[in-house]
Amino acid sequence: MTDTGTIEWSVSDGLTPYAEALAAMERRAVAVRDGTARELVWLLEHPPLFTAGTSANPAELFNPLGFPVFEAGRGGRYTYHGPGQRVCYLVLDLEQRGKDIRRFVHALEGWMIAALAEAGVAARREPGRIGIWTGRGAEEAKIGAIGLRVKRWVTLHGFAINVAPDLAHFGGIVPCGIADYGVTSLAKLGRDPSMAALDAALNRTFPCFLNDLSPNQQVA
Repeated sequence: MTDTGTIEWSVSDGLTPYAEALAAMERRAVAVRDGTARELVWLLEHPPLFTAGTSANPAELFNPLGFPVFEAGRGGRYTYHGPGQRVCYLVLDLEQRGKDIRRFVHALEGWMIAALAEAGVAARREPGRIGIWTGRGAEEAKIGAIGLRVKRWVTLHGFAINVAPDLAHFGGIVPCGIADYGVTSLAKLGRDPSMAALDAALNRTFPCFLNDLSPNQQVA
């Protein structure tokens, strides 16, 4: 059994300003901790921008197009967000889910991989690298990024999957500090570039993500 009915699933139309989303996420996290709001899965898109995590290196930011840069407060380095990229913010109470951050990250990666499989993409983790990867050899590239913060055992931020963004925009940074590999998208791989199709895949595979958060599950 899963408890998807206790979690609000929200999809925002259009492009959500980053500062607005960050403030809303912070407010929701406080309310979840206080028991006055449900947990949240929030799917949205941002206008073109870069976010800097707590480990961001200024030498990895080039930004020739002058996109705004935001301090995100999450872990990690520089990340790009923009139209055609599905961003998923998660405000979940880990106090009710085992208080295991490593398990949470592993389950989150598994959810992304499962949803991408439904979209026709064989994706995977790569030891020693952040994010979700696809392809081999010269075709190896990153298709999904993860950046998280946990505050009072409530999660903030989440992940992003490239559906059909302008991949040239990633040239403004060293994505997540990994310079040796490129980025790709569902559209570039010849898969359905519909945001609604990916959202449906995420929704179908969400119960497995919740099950993987169970303290009874083993993390490889």
